[in-house]
Amino acid sequence: MKKQNWSVLLGAAFLMASSAIGPGFLTQTAVFTAQLGASFGFVILLSIILDSIAQLNIWRIIAVADRPAQDIANQVFPGLGYFISFLVFLGGMAFNIGNIAGAGLGLNVLFGVSVGQGAVMSAIMAIGIFIYREAGKAMDVFAKTMGGLKILLALFIAYISKPPLAEAVIRSVNPTQFSFTAVLTIVGGTVGGYITFAGAHRLLDARLTGQQNLPAINKGALSAVGLASLMRILLFIAALGVVSAGGKLDPANPAASVFQISAGALGYKSFGLVMFSAGISSVVGSAYTSVSFVRSFHPFIQKYNRQIIIGFILVSCVIFLIIGKPVKTLLTVGAINGFILPISLGIMLIAAYQTKIISNYKQPFWLTALGVLVVGTMAWMSYGVILQLIKP
Repeated sequence: MKKQNWSVLLGAAFLMASSAIGPGFLTQTAVFTAQLGASFGFVILLSIILDSIAQLNIWRIIAVADRPAQDIANQVFPGLGYFISFLVFLGGMAFNIGNIAGAGLGLNVLFGVSVGQGAVMSAIMAIGIFIYREAGKAMDVFAKTMGGLKILLALFIAYISKPPLAEAVIRSVNPTQFSFTAVLTIVGGTVGGYITFAGAHRLLDARLTGQQNLPAINKGALSAVGLASLMRILLFIAALGVVSAGGKLDPANPAASVFQISAGALGYKSFGLVMFSAGISSVVGSAYTSVSFVRSFHPFIQKYNRQIIIGFILVSCVIFLIIGKPVKTLLTVGAINGFILPISLGIMLIAAYQTKIISNYKQPFWLTALGVLVVGTMAWMSYGVILQLIKP
């Protein structure tokens, strides 16, 4: 593989992973570890399998069709692309408000500035990436740097917390507790909503498409899931170490508790750095991918794409400053993105069998069958969670 192509693939993988590893990701992992203990390892293992199947199907179909997901959906059924874009754009905006809040909270922990001031500083930093003429390359470098930083810091805390690794391994295949809500939220928070398409749409921009590039695209998709899953596992075992030792997580900020209980003041500062890098990288990924869903609808949007991305970030920041920190929405938005996944993946699977979209490409039957299984599983879990929510 050409060095340039590998760099683009790695950038796309880190963009998807960095988009996934946002403030909500940190909060979800800490909360569900406290609820399920070592059995949360089984939820993570199940989510890795579901994530991998979803991403392999979506990256391959978008790359072969050589067009964004919304255009593919419109070819499957006229108007469907607009519906998907509406869901993804709104979900991306909701997530971005939380991402900016998280980045602001991280700077608050690191430097003592107010969360609002930190949010404004973070928004300015994210906007700077898109002002730069080579925004695509800058985004790739930024995603790799922030992703690597988060993984290293999580590894440090996981080591310090002395988790019961043997129990975590056993319960990952033989759980004593299970939660549909946890699976839906974790899968939704890793590959749901806009995150599903972050890496694949980056490949379109970099022109790494076509059947001849499928082996490389497979590696990119699995690398993206692997990076996000590595971070999830490190945070899980770090939190498990704290919980198993009798530590009580602060409900107001459970992820910060994991870092602080593990390593004291140094851990708390490390949390600030992780929260900032998680928030800022997710702001970039969310803004880029959400706007990519409306870019092909009008030449004006295509022409002023960067300016619209900048506007998306500004609006998210202003909404946060008006309504305050939306911590309570982070788990909910993850679940909502989980609802979007079976719809978007289902559309991609239908597209894989329409020659007007994919020409002479033959989607492997096993990959389609597993994709259908993921759609059914996620739809069933979504239905179960909705029933729980509407119970009096």
